Amino acid sequence: MRQILLPILFIFAGCASPGKQSADIQPVKFSERPKNIILLIGDGMALSQVSAGVYWIGVGKTAFEQFPIVGFHKSHSCNDLVTDSAAGATAFSCGEKTTNGTIGMLPPDNKPCRTILEELDARGLATGMVVSCSAPHATPASFIAHREIRAFTDEIALDYLKTQLDCFVGGGEHFFNDRSDHLNLEDTLKHRGYVLRRGTSMRNLPLDGSAPFMLFTSDREPPTASAGRQYLPGATASVCRYLEKRSDKGFFLMVEGSQIDWACHANDRNWLRAELFDFDKTIKKALEFAASNGETLVIVTGDHECGGLALTPGDTRKEFKPVFASRLHTTALVPVFAYGPKAELFSGLYDNTLIYDKMWEALGMQESK
Repeated sequence: MRQILLPILFIFAGCASPGKQSADIQPVKFSERPKNIILLIGDGMALSQVSAGVYWIGVGKTAFEQFPIVGFHKSHSCNDLVTDSAAGATAFSCGEKTTNGTIGMLPPDNKPCRTILEELDARGLATGMVVSCSAPHATPASFIAHREIRAFTDEIALDYLKTQLDCFVGGGEHFFNDRSDHLNLEDTLKHRGYVLRRGTSMRNLPLDGSAPFMLFTSDREPPTASAGRQYLPGATASVCRYLEKRSDKGFFLMVEGSQIDWACHANDRNWLRAELFDFDKTIKKALEFAASNGETLVIVTGDHECGGLALTPGDTRKEFKPVFASRLHTTALVPVFAYGPKAELFSGLYDNTLIYDKMWEALGMQESK
């Protein structure tokens, strides 16, 4: 059965006007099940960060207001009510709770769990990641690596050689070519047919789908959005089209707005604002792609809240003042936004591990845990 879902917009308590709302996505005739999944993770992004983005960008103008389905997840880890990014991302990638600091492994004996990216890659789907952090950072690592401690970044980089990931865009090149063990992982990747490039331009990459690639946007961590980093939205759009060409079976893409978390750890409202603007543009690119083919499920969520952000009254009735209560993660519930075939599965209140289960259910496939 095919369905038509119409995007909904938040209305600002009787004060909305047609001129203030953005052009929303047009009605799309969806396939019965998604062929592709785009999972976008705002690291450290919960309801307060989303709220700040809505009011900073403008009511009716944000990507969040274009989703027909909204749910919430409980982010706690296996051993702590307050999760970290490693345990939070592992819950998404493996569908199980793990201990804080652990990448792609499960208690009590730290047995590696096969991630949804690894499993779909093995089944012939194209896979990719686009992030604004380095490759061995906790969130991207949790989809492709298996390590007891997230700080084992050199070892995590080695795990990138164990899965035929079709593409990666992000920082951290030195983990591949300037290592303490003197291994040159870039040479290995080139030998396997990867095209490697440096910088943020998508030109001179095999975007026709002819070869896998890694684009290192920085030797270490990429700069902040407020310092001029701009590649995340454009790279997401390009990678969607590339992955579509890589496999007739579909694709899985994980995109992370990594530095929302860092801005909240720093209690830096200007940094946070720039990261939310950048992530909003990125989500819109994913939605545009999904609306163009009707076979793509877009999921947007965060792994946890960071900073204890509160939106307090500002100097005028039309302003707010962001106030941080902490420099650490908190236990706040995290919203989940969904658009596309089987988006309705993501409504309600549930554990973060069920995002993994719901993705498999949407695809109509049986996961192999």
